[in-house]
Parts: sequence; C-alpha cells; structure tokens
Amino acid sequence: MASSDYLTNQFLIAMPALADTNFAQTVTFIWEHNEEGALGIIINRPLQMRLVDVFEQLKMPTARGVDGNQHVLQGGPVQTDRGFVVHHVGGSWEHTKQISSRIQVTTSPDILSAMAQGTGPDTAIVALGYAGWSAGQLESEIAQNAWLTAPADERILFDTPFEQRWRAAGRLLGIDLATISHHAGHA
Repeated sequence: MASSDYLTNQFLIAMPALADTNFAQTVTFIWEHNEEGALGIIINRPLQMRLVDVFEQLKMPTARGVDGNQHVLQGGPVQTDRGFVVHHVGGSWEHTKQISSRIQVTTSPDILSAMAQGTGPDTAIVALGYAGWSAGQLESEIAQNAWLTAPADERILFDTPFEQRWRAAGRLLGIDLATISHHAGHA
C-alpha cells in the first residue's frame, strides 16, 4: 500500500449497519495509519466525565478562570485509562505526534497540567482510550462496507455538537447517513 493510500488525518465514519456497540454510529479521527495498522480516537462519544474531573483525579491544581466543563470523550475500547489530547498545533509537550499542518495528538500528562493552568492549547478534545486495528484489519473492514472515510474536518472535530458529528461527517461525502440502507451490495 502506498503511503498516500493510508488514512491518517481522515474520519472513519461508521455505516448504519455497523452493529458493534463500540463503534455503532461513531466518527473516529484516524491519527496514525501505516503498514502496521491504525490508531484513532472516537470523537462523538462523550463520557459522564468532565475535564475538571480529570484534573482532580490527577491532583492537578486548576488556575482561576480555567473552564473545566468540557466533556471527556470515550476515545475507544483500548487502554481506556490512557489519555489522548487532539489539539491545534502549538506548545511543546513531551509526547506529541504531528498529524497535519494544523493538528497534533499528545499523549503525555504535561499537556493536561498546562490545560489546568490555562496555558494549554486553545482548542482541544480530551479522550480516554483509543481505537486500534492491526495490519490490514481496517482495510478489510472498509472492504466489507463497515466504514466510510472522509478527510478530517476541524469544524466537526472541534466545534460540532457530539450528537451531530456522525451525520455531519456523512454530509462531508454528500450522504445523509439516516437514509442509507442497512444492507450493502457490491457491483
């Protein structure tokens, strides 16, 4: 597979027929995809947890004026105790991967500490856990019509309400996911 065929910085959009409870009606931001597999963060599954709860659990003092009401997302079924921050480029964090010219993913707690102090990224989503696929697994699932793919859109990633993200991602492709048949066919 040529590197241009990989899905880094793409949305993985669950087809309506995908019944797996971990992924039904999800949008996953693919932040790494290569010959070894794929990693992504589900961006439309808010937990009952807020960012302030994370700060408290990690015993991070919060600066005055920091709004910790942002929902934390269920990023996927793998390592649900591990945090991931998807954010605009900027800052210097210990474990950060550049995804595009504008987006990074950071996995080190120093970014959360900065966010608690009001010095973190202005725009970010925080997730616990991730979605992962082994070599060839994601390609196989796409071939079986489990997923659609579309280039990641920052408005959906950061601004669109969670409950609207799945259908908004489908609209990137000109599709109303609510009207797609649950049965797939191959021509």
